[in-house]
Amino acid sequence: MGAPLEGGIALSMKNRLIALGLLALAACSSAPPPSAPIASAAVSVGPWAGWDHYTLPGKRTTIYRTQREGARFIVHAQAESSASMFRRQLRIDAAQLGRVQFSWRVAGLIEQADLTEADASDSPVRLVFAFDGDHGRLSMRARMLFELAQALTGEPPPYATLMYAWDNRAATGTVIVGPRTDRVRKIVVETGTSRLGQWLQYERDLAADYRLAYGEEPGPLIGVALMTDADNTGSRAVGQYGEVRLISRDGKAL
Repeated sequence: MGAPLEGGIALSMKNRLIALGLLALAACSSAPPPSAPIASAAVSVGPWAGWDHYTLPGKRTTIYRTQREGARFIVHAQAESSASMFRRQLRIDAAQLGRVQFSWRVAGLIEQADLTEADASDSPVRLVFAFDGDHGRLSMRARMLFELAQALTGEPPPYATLMYAWDNRAATGTVIVGPRTDRVRKIVVETGTSRLGQWLQYERDLAADYRLAYGEEPGPLIGVALMTDADNTGSRAVGQYGEVRLISRDGKAL
């Protein structure tokens, strides 16, 4: 029983599920349709002004709360068999892309999680970047899935999504191609349990990491999001995020 697309093409139930996975990508790149429920973070202040909480159809909602810790505002995320995003929409030309600075703290990992497996692809912390690009370069299969995702949400997914994530086992620096779609690629920046409970600071060259993951130059950056999810494993995850700072090639804040 496939979902008919323009031209009479039908997609299998498996492909419907893949398209549903693309809903999360659309959440990064575009405003939600009127029918999609939105829940604001408790207080979106300080560096989190302009960010909002986007819930995904058919998914329980991860709770994101901005709170003060010492001299800074952080986001505390708690997932209970849930998946949603705390995101900021923007548009930055590829020529301006420089580095990103971010931090997070994780108390514990999801024991059964595995970012390489579709049914176990959860993580207590992820930083998600959505990029625009030439959709005409996508494979026919990808374009079909994008059309279905757009029909479900009213908005197209981004051309490509790059994530920084904490994985249970994969070595730091590993690039993981999304198990449901190759338009999502994850770079493992932390692995295992040795640094749990600590605030960890990172600085990454965003354009270089995009080239590493996709083997091509990035298009404009159109969204950034935090994502703590535990829906695939039906488990619990808690993560905390510090401010996300985007810095241009000439050293200016974006």
